[in-house]
Amino acid sequence: MRKNKLLKRILILIIAGYAIFTLVNQQKTLNQYSDNTEELNTQIAEAQEKKDELTKEKENVNSLEFIEQTAREKLDMYYPNEKVYVDQGM
Repeated sequence: MRKNKLLKRILILIIAGYAIFTLVNQQKTLNQYSDNTEELNTQIAEAQEKKDELTKEKENVNSLEFIEQTAREKLDMYYPNEKVYVDQGM
């Protein structure tokens, strides 16, 4: 009889210890997921900003200002009677 009570108490302690161990591990996992969620939300916001910038740039590609700027900067093209000054100090 006394042995049964001792076995029951030991079994209850083992189950309680296992439950506490499991809860602590689950809390650690949840904290990691929370951190990952915050990081992913930041990446999503950055990607959305980049998307918005690219959308604006896409809209401006056919504008005369964009074409003129690209021709000047990348192709070194200028208007026929335009004077271009280059700073030799650099």
